[in-house]
Amino acid sequence: MPNPKRKLSKSRRDKRRTHHGIDAKALFKDPQTGEVSLYHRVNIETGMYRGRKVMKGKNDE
Repeated sequence: MPNPKRKLSKSRRDKRRTHHGIDAKALFKDPQTGEVSLYHRVNIETGMYRGRKVMKGKNDE
């Protein structure tokens, strides 16, 4: 199994990991209800996804 010939410095190791940070989640505001939620998620209250009714919501009977 190959091994490095020299020890990798901490700064060089950390430079490689600069892109591993956590990004903020993309949120959107629902035009009908005005609620803020994550993209690609069904609204549980109304059962709507991208302007279409896809399931029964909590408000439905």
